[in-house]
Amino acid sequence: PGGGAAAEGGRLPQESNGPTDAYAAIAKADRLTQEPESIRKWREEQKKRLEELDAASKVTEQEWREKAKKDLEEWNLRQNEQMEKNRANNRIADKAFYQQPDADVIGYVGCAADSPQHLRRASEEAFLKESKEESPGSEWEKVAQLCDFNPKSSKQSKDVSRMRSVLISLKQTPL
Repeated sequence: PGGGAAAEGGRLPQESNGPTDAYAAIAKADRLTQEPESIRKWREEQKKRLEELDAASKVTEQEWREKAKKDLEEWNLRQNEQMEKNRANNRIADKAFYQQPDADVIGYVGCAADSPQHLRRASEEAFLKESKEESPGSEWEKVAQLCDFNPKSSKQSKDVSRMRSVLISLKQTPL
């Protein structure tokens, strides 16, 4: 009588996410089993179609995995072959570089038995000797000898044309 929140039978209304009564849950299940025949057939067809799609997607996924594994193995083989070729080419280029006339001035030539300190000392002495004998500006000529200025022979992914032009201009007109 006070206009409060009391409901039927003196009980307060409760909020619920589902049926609060055990019989209500059974009644809901009964309604699902008593759905029309057309809806039941549609559900069964839908379930069968989804199972077929799942099976097909699993087969497709397995095929993709096998293809990816095969492609990765082929890529690894090609990569290893390319690395071996590069190593061999680098060894040949190193031998040719170390046998050039100014290699001792650069400080890269030495016996395998030489200690790193001995090599460092020899390269420092060669540098000092060379720096006293040279005329100004010839340093850039030596730098230019070490660079490959042929744009077609370099197979780098980065554009080095600007650096190449800077080195050529420094060789022609040193600082």
